[in-house]
Amino acid sequence: MPVFPGDPPVRIELAQAIAEGAACNVTRLDMGAHTGTHIDAPVHFIEGAAGAEALPLEALIGPAWVVDATHLRSEIDERALAGLAIPGDATRVLFKTPNSSLWDREGFSDDFIGLTDRAARALVARGIVLVGADYLSIAPHGKAAPTHHAFLKAGVVIVEGLDLRDVEPGPYDLVCLPLRVVGGDGAPARALLHPR
Repeated sequence: MPVFPGDPPVRIELAQAIAEGAACNVTRLDMGAHTGTHIDAPVHFIEGAAGAEALPLEALIGPAWVVDATHLRSEIDERALAGLAIPGDATRVLFKTPNSSLWDREGFSDDFIGLTDRAARALVARGIVLVGADYLSIAPHGKAAPTHHAFLKAGVVIVEGLDLRDVEPGPYDLVCLPLRVVGGDGAPARALLHPR
């Protein structure tokens, strides 16, 4: 499983095993909070801000729109954003980009695309409550802080690491439930989409 450079690697091991005489099997999980599908809490980029436990569940559950941005080859700026088919009443948007193919590669890929801070501010102005990305960051590589600040300061929930390879663009019902990590700067999440 790819992780951002510098983040803890994923380790999954059997800590107790019936085969070795234990009464039950117990697995140990060791990973960073921003591994796989996860949410970013405001404290991830804003010192003293709220942790993962404070994210509003109503933002994480409800109608969502999977945006077809698979034709884009560079960062999603305001102009590119304006050219995407996003319904005016969409409040949860998940971006399906060329990043989806990166899940087929071994290890981390730094050639992913993301939303610029100006595009993020444009989405905030539209009333978006949740935004999702099909790789490990919502922002272009090397430009994380401005985009994250734009969303997190406005209370927009960020979901990263979505696997949208087999998801068609269009309307869905989203259920995204992160672990309740008190004070956490992020939390692993399970995100489910059901066609509308």
